[in-house]
Amino acid sequence: MKENINSWKDLPIGGIVDEPGTAMAYKTGDWRTLRPIHNSEKCINCLACWIYCPDSAIILKDGKVESIDLEHCKGCGICAHECPPKVKAIEMVDEADFR
Repeated sequence: MKENINSWKDLPIGGIVDEPGTAMAYKTGDWRTLRPIHNSEKCINCLACWIYCPDSAIILKDGKVESIDLEHCKGCGICAHECPPKVKAIEMVDEADFR
């Protein structure tokens, strides 16, 4: 059934985190156009990716990078950019390659 929308005021609210600590309830990974691929063999666990990730999408286990939370990662590439140049353990790959 089509809603009766006469002005912008009638539009449903979307994309708003209205309570502190609720961001994990919103799965935003579908917005991504680039996907970070973590290579654990290259990773030196400096945790720069974890420190700089604005979405807290880097998953740690026992102080080491275990994986990337793709349900919340928006593909900004900050993790790959902050990975040390001689390491480059995170590569950004076109999301279309995975669909």
